Amino acid sequence: MAKSYKKKGFQKKFKPRQLFEKCQFCEQKKLPDYKMVDEIRKYIRETGKITSRKINSNCAKHQRKIAKAIKRARHLALLPFTQNVK
Repeated sequence: MAKSYKKKGFQKKFKPRQLFEKCQFCEQKKLPDYKMVDEIRKYIRETGKITSRKINSNCAKHQRKIAKAIKRARHLALLPFTQNVK
């Protein structure tokens, strides 16, 4: 028997879609590159993880390119894989 959502306390709550800022790379009309270490560092958390697209407010196309640039920079030892967390 399926659960009924009409009972009290089981109401579905829909959140309105939030509007995000525009992609910085689309506005500047340039692509992320592994050689731009200072710009790429903005998209890495303190623990070394790549931040998500919603946090960065980037489009999907540029988020994929940012991730690839970060991975290349790590491979070439321009960026560390992990940070010292104490």
